[in-house]
Amino acid sequence: MASSSHLKPRSSRPSGLRLLVTDCNGCEHRDGPRARGSCEPQDACVRAMSGRLIDRFFRRNPELAVDYLADAFWERRAIAVRHAPLDLCEAHLRDPDEVVRRTLAYRAPVEWLEQLIQDPDRDVRIIVAERLPPEKLNWAALDADYRVRFVAAQRLPSNRLTQLVRDPDREVRKAVARRLPPFALGLLAGDTDAEVRRAACARMLPEQAADLLDDADWAVRFEAAGVAPLDVLARRLDDEDEPIVRERLARRLMGKE
Repeated sequence: MASSSHLKPRSSRPSGLRLLVTDCNGCEHRDGPRARGSCEPQDACVRAMSGRLIDRFFRRNPELAVDYLADAFWERRAIAVRHAPLDLCEAHLRDPDEVVRRTLAYRAPVEWLEQLIQDPDRDVRIIVAERLPPEKLNWAALDADYRVRFVAAQRLPSNRLTQLVRDPDREVRKAVARRLPPFALGLLAGDTDAEVRRAACARMLPEQAADLLDDADWAVRFEAAGVAPLDVLARRLDDEDEPIVRERLARRLMGKE
């Protein structure tokens, strides 16, 4: 289901009062939907410049959505695409307006989605990355936008995550640290960001975590103290360190953690 946030007017467009229709004179639906009570000015009206009223109109008259797929108003097309038969909507994968393409990306059959992996709108590509099968997301790991790569880091098969270990974005690398197999987490032991090292250390194999007991960041050392082998911890107990790290070392040596 499409998120409403993808259908709101964008900041580049006027955000003032919308035009509401006050009468039905000249409307082609006056003798159809209006006569049978399925549309009403200021309640459910396809002529209004209001997404809420347009959506109500198509919910009550879905058979008419196809007549508005080529409408000049971007929001009317976007809402029509939501209600029209899917087999008539594929051409709108190339609609000039990104909101129309976002709406269709949520609805489209999975087999259509690869047509959108190079879409110029990053939100379209995010939707595609969230819907395609994980084994078809190698493109997303190479995307120019970190938010698309973040989805890839969350969904790619774990054996393909190593291509993101050196990603320029910290949040992407943290997502990788939460999903890499433990034996591969040593690849992140030298990461430039302490939060990434901490996330990796919490899941590392004990022998790998021992190497991070000397990390420059106390929070990383705290995680290492909870994972590293006990024989290594015993040699560190008298070392000067943050009290919270020493306390964790002691608790593990006493078998309390």
